[in-house]
Amino acid sequence: MERWVQSCRRELLDRCLLWNERHLRHALREYEQFYNRHRAHQALLQAAPLRPVPDPIIDSGRIADLTIRRRDRLGGVLHEYSHAA
Repeated sequence: MERWVQSCRRELLDRCLLWNERHLRHALREYEQFYNRHRAHQALLQAAPLRPVPDPIIDSGRIADLTIRRRDRLGGVLHEYSHAA
């Protein structure tokens, strides 16, 4: 739990100006989803807790044409990256 609180503080709360309790709850809900579904975790071999590690891309042609999408969350404080299909 201490690790989660430290991550939340460092990655979210130190970068946001929160206006009220409702805004805080919204930010924490967004961070929780980000943390569990998109943020890479070293202990899980760079996977997120609720998402398996993607298969490696070994074909050099696919690597050269790889398109990455970035989705900003919470006004750009958090970033999610995914392969564009």
